[in-house]
Amino acid sequence: MGTAVGGGRAVPRYVQIADEIIQQIRAGVLKPGDMVPSESELVERYGVSGGTIRKAMVEVRASGLVDTRHGRGSMVKDRPPVRLRSSDRFRASHRRAGKAAYLAESAQSGATAKVSVLYIGPMEAPEEIADRLGVPAGTQVLARRRLYFRNGVPVETASSYLPWDVVKDIPELFAENPVPGGIYARLEDDGHTFAEFVETLQARPASKAEASELALSPGAPVVHLVRNAVTEAGRVVEVCDTLMAADQFVFEYRIPATD
Repeated sequence: MGTAVGGGRAVPRYVQIADEIIQQIRAGVLKPGDMVPSESELVERYGVSGGTIRKAMVEVRASGLVDTRHGRGSMVKDRPPVRLRSSDRFRASHRRAGKAAYLAESAQSGATAKVSVLYIGPMEAPEEIADRLGVPAGTQVLARRRLYFRNGVPVETASSYLPWDVVKDIPELFAENPVPGGIYARLEDDGHTFAEFVETLQARPASKAEASELALSPGAPVVHLVRNAVTEAGRVVEVCDTLMAADQFVFEYRIPATD
C-alpha cells in the first residue's frame, strides 16, 4: 500500500517510514554514530520499493538528524543544539568577564568551543554590507572571517565587516584573537557604546560549498543571520554575516509586551 489513512487524511507510506526512523533516532534506538539501515535492508523490512525508501530518506535527511555521504550511507549525528538567548549573549557583563558572545553561549550549553580565523584584512564592502554600514559600495572595510566549532564539529561561519575609520586605530581588531571579550569589547574600549543589536534571519538549504564547510549533508537546512551592531550614537560599527547549521541552534528571544 502506498498510503495510510489517519484522521481522515491519507499519509504517504514514505512519510510513515521516515517518521518511524526519525522517532527511532530521537528515542535513542538509533544512537549517535549508528548507521541507518541500508536501502536494501529497509526495503526488506517495510516491504516497499527502493523508490519509496529513497523518498523516505529524503525526509530523514531534511530532519537534520543524520549525516549522509555518497557511498557510505547515513549516520546518526551527535550534534545536540546550542540554545541562543538573544537577551543574554550580548550582555555587557559577559564582555566585562572576558567572554565573547559565542564563547558565552557555548559555556551555557556545556560545550567546548573553538574558533578558527580564516581571514583578517581589508576588502571592498559588498553592496548589502555597505548599505547596512551607511557607506558607498566598494568602500574599504575591515573583514574578519571565522569558522566556529563546538565539540570539534564545525557549526557556524561568521564574517564581520567594520568601517575602516572606526578600526584603523584599534590594533587588537587586526589580531586573530582580540580577547578578552571579543571585538565588541575592543570597540567599547574605544568609546563605541552599544545601544542595540539588530538581527535578521532566513532559513534556506545550504549550497554545496556551505555544506562542505560546515560538514553537512547536501541541501541541509541552514540559518542565515545578519546582525547590525548599533551604538548609542546611532552608528552601525559592525555587520556580522553568519551562516549556522540549523540543527545546532535553538533561537529564543525575549520580546517586551509594553512600550
